Amino acid sequence: MTRVLVVDDEPQLLRALRINLLARHYEVAVAGDGGTALREAAQFHPDVVLLDLGLPDLDGVEVIHGLRGWTRVPIVVLSGRAGNQDKIEALDAGADDYVTKPFDIEELFARIRAVTRRSAAHGEEPARIRIGDHMVDLTTKTVSGNVRLTPTEWHMLELLLRNPGKLVSQRQILAEVWGAAYAKETHYLRQYMAQLRRKLERDPARPVHLITEPGMGYRFTP
Repeated sequence: MTRVLVVDDEPQLLRALRINLLARHYEVAVAGDGGTALREAAQFHPDVVLLDLGLPDLDGVEVIHGLRGWTRVPIVVLSGRAGNQDKIEALDAGADDYVTKPFDIEELFARIRAVTRRSAAHGEEPARIRIGDHMVDLTTKTVSGNVRLTPTEWHMLELLLRNPGKLVSQRQILAEVWGAAYAKETHYLRQYMAQLRRKLERDPARPVHLITEPGMGYRFTP
C-alpha cells in the first residue's frame, strides 16, 4: 500500500485529502507544520509527500531541504502562492512536481501516480523511448527515421527522458546542459526545445510529449 504524508496547515484541506486518499486505498499520515512533517517523515517513511509551501513554523522550501538531506522520497508541492518564483525555488530545492491551489482532485491523484511510478522505476535505465513516430535509443544515442540531434539537443532531451512525467526546472536544465554560469539564459531553452519539437513531435506547434510549463521548466510526457 502506498504511504502518503500530507503536510498542510489548513485542517479542512488535511481532512479532505485524508478522506480522499483513504478512499483510494492509500495509507495516510498528516502534519500541520514543518517540524511535525520532518519528524513524521522519519517515522512513517512515506512513498510520497504532499507539501504546502505556506507553513506556520518553517517555509516549505526549508522542509524540502530537510527531507533531501536524507531521502529521495517524491515531493509534490501544493502551492497557494500566485507567483512562479516560490514554485521555482521549491523545484530547485528538490521538489518533484507542484499543483496550484485550488486544484482538481483527479489531477492531484494523477501527479501522485506519476511520481510514485517514477520512484518505483528508479535505477532502471530507460533504453528505448517512443516520441510520436520516432524511437529514441538512449544507449546508442540514435533516433529512428534518420533524425540527427546535436550533442546539446541530446543532453537536454536525455535529461527530460530520464525523468518521465517530472517537471524539470529551467535552472536545472541550464545548469546541467550549459553550466551554472548560464542559469538565467532561458532563451537557450526556448531555442533548443523548438528544435527538438521540430525533429520529434508530430505537430511541433501542438506538442504532446515535450511540454512547456510556462515560467517553470519542461516536462516529458510519455
